[in-house]
Amino acid sequence: MAPIRSQDHSWLLSRRQLLRIGGFGFSALNLAGLFRAEAAQQPGRKPAAKIKSCILLFHYGGPSHLDTWDLKPAAPREIRGEFRPVPTAVPGVQISEHLPRTARVTDRLAIVRSFHHPMRNHNSAAVEALCGRTPLKGDLELLADDGNSFPCYGAALSYLAPGDPRIPPHVALPHVMYNGVVLPGQTAGFLGSAHAPFQVTRDPSLPDFRVGELMLPAELPLQRLDDRRALLRLLDGQKAAAEKAASSQVMDTYQQRALRLLHSDAVRRSFDLSQETPATRDRYGRHKLGQSALLARRLVEAGVRFVNVNDKVYNAQTANWDSHQDNFQRLKDDLLPATDQAFSALVEDLAAHGLLASTLVIWIGEFGRTPQINKSAGRDHWPSCFSVVLAGGGVRGGIVYGSSDRVGAYPDANAVGPGDLAATIFARFGLDPATELRDVTGRPYRLAEGQPLHELFV
Repeated sequence: MAPIRSQDHSWLLSRRQLLRIGGFGFSALNLAGLFRAEAAQQPGRKPAAKIKSCILLFHYGGPSHLDTWDLKPAAPREIRGEFRPVPTAVPGVQISEHLPRTARVTDRLAIVRSFHHPMRNHNSAAVEALCGRTPLKGDLELLADDGNSFPCYGAALSYLAPGDPRIPPHVALPHVMYNGVVLPGQTAGFLGSAHAPFQVTRDPSLPDFRVGELMLPAELPLQRLDDRRALLRLLDGQKAAAEKAASSQVMDTYQQRALRLLHSDAVRRSFDLSQETPATRDRYGRHKLGQSALLARRLVEAGVRFVNVNDKVYNAQTANWDSHQDNFQRLKDDLLPATDQAFSALVEDLAAHGLLASTLVIWIGEFGRTPQINKSAGRDHWPSCFSVVLAGGGVRGGIVYGSSDRVGAYPDANAVGPGDLAATIFARFGLDPATELRDVTGRPYRLAEGQPLHELFV
């Protein structure tokens, strides 16, 4: 009999044991989730096909789960807030009234309402969300990556399953995120610069959007690239040993990567949004997030395996999702309309292009917000329970997995941690979460510390 993880992962219950003690305070556990977990482990069950790509939409600042995916209409007003839950395409499943387009595609989503971790500062929490790890230095606001930091998901994938060398395995767009320092979790960490993401740093919604690394000077046609590469090798051979410092080696890595990409017509075309119809671009939204999501779809169509779409650049209460003040006004006027439009369009468009089954889409922030509304009509940092949403990649559409307590403060059933999400991502790519990685000191780490959430998939 397959075991199921408990709320705090510290003990295990079989289905038979749970039913035996069900009358003694365990009735809140999600039995449907339990049965799905058991079915997922049945002998002879055909596993879901491996995915080809993953798009991770990261909403920097910490979206309020209580005002998006996990509303509490029966809670006191100081907790439930101003927004109403509305029906979705799935009977019995409700989400925020300010996600009307997403409500229509909920039959393609798996909403996890029991995600949690211990990090309360943006920088440390970002490592949990973007790497599936608790940072070794602890819960620091100005935590920064260094050469021995944990690698992000795309970097680990690049290291273990690089794929076609003409296509970048990992692209991050449309900017790098900052909070005093570069927000950690965006680098290859101890895997080295060769596995860093191909970073786009321009707004795809701008009329003159282009990726400079993929543009050739007029005096350098494509057929001359091989000669240029020979010249670079000759010059590199003449460098003195002292000049081959780490920074120079990093630049060489990026030069080699850019030269490979210039030979890939598919990659160059994927960055050309002018090839999309005006109606498609309008459907995603003519804003930074919308056009970034559209670009992500084009990238996975070209063969890119992991795409990070970063929503918002800097940490500030009026610049990202960090809504300590005016939470409801900012959500309904600024933040939710764009994410509702971009996310729903991405799910629908991937399906229309035959890509949804092979592409896992993840909607996540670094944490949620406090159940209690503060005196500034805002909500503060809350990592103890929040929501993560998955679509595509074999996900069982139309399900809610796990639950929070009556005020959305803590997981009430089927708690899920970042290690579980990491294990799920890698397992869906066909990688064993127990695979060993070693940092620059030789210290061994599992690829992911949690267990794959097989019960979320067909």
